[in-house]
Amino acid sequence: AMRRTLENRNAQTKQLQTAVSNVEKHFGELCQIFAAYVRKTARLRDKADLLVNEINAYAATETPHLKLGLMNFADEFAKLQDYRQAEVERLEAKVVEPLKTYGTIVKMKRDDLKATLTARNREAKQLTQLERTRQRNPSDRHVISQAETELQRAAMDASRTSRHLEETINNFERQKMKDIKTIFSEFITIEMLFHGKALEVYTAAYQNIQNIDEDEDLEVFRNSLYAPDYSSRLDIVRANSKSPLQRSLSAKCVSGTGQVSTCRLRKDQQAEDDEDEELDVTEEENFLK
Repeated sequence: AMRRTLENRNAQTKQLQTAVSNVEKHFGELCQIFAAYVRKTARLRDKADLLVNEINAYAATETPHLKLGLMNFADEFAKLQDYRQAEVERLEAKVVEPLKTYGTIVKMKRDDLKATLTARNREAKQLTQLERTRQRNPSDRHVISQAETELQRAAMDASRTSRHLEETINNFERQKMKDIKTIFSEFITIEMLFHGKALEVYTAAYQNIQNIDEDEDLEVFRNSLYAPDYSSRLDIVRANSKSPLQRSLSAKCVSGTGQVSTCRLRKDQQAEDDEDEELDVTEEENFLK
């Protein structure tokens, strides 16, 4: 009967070990992927900032209505990146960090399991020793009684640690389910908040683009064609434009001399994106070690 009880307890312990290992594996994966998701969102914010700068730079060279429309669009798009920054910070604090803490929690549960297994192994060893004593010295009551006492002590210890383990794992399961609900609810709320704000911002940005008066700007451009000289035409079209140095660089691009640098920029951008991908892989590998 005692041997059967011991086997039942071992089966229960294995089931608990599986439950803890399952959480360790999948929570680790979730933490890693959510962290990568946040990093990608942060990079998207950075690329959007570059886009805002370029739109403003281009707008400064254009006719009045187009310039105003693009600059207003850029202002709205820049505002959206502030919301994206808040999204990144909230995801880091409310999703990634809570998942990270499960590494420590799982280690504590493994320690509980280890203590229980040690106690059960001691009980099993004492049971085996008692059975051998009964077989070898069936008439030696003193030795048998001593072995029975040792077994009883080991069984009580194993029973106590088993109850403690059952209680802690039960609390672990309850807390795990509560935490999953909290973490995923936070994730959904943060994303909904961002996308709700994004819809407002994009609505305003769309209106800014639609409000550009093409006919008025075309009239301004036509008038510039009849200006006294080429320099005056440029002044009209590029009202409030860039600095003289920047204008000369723009002129070089138009004439063809800037094509090489543009291609180089694109290659640099591609290289930067490739580095981003490599960084993700490296960080994920480091997490798994």
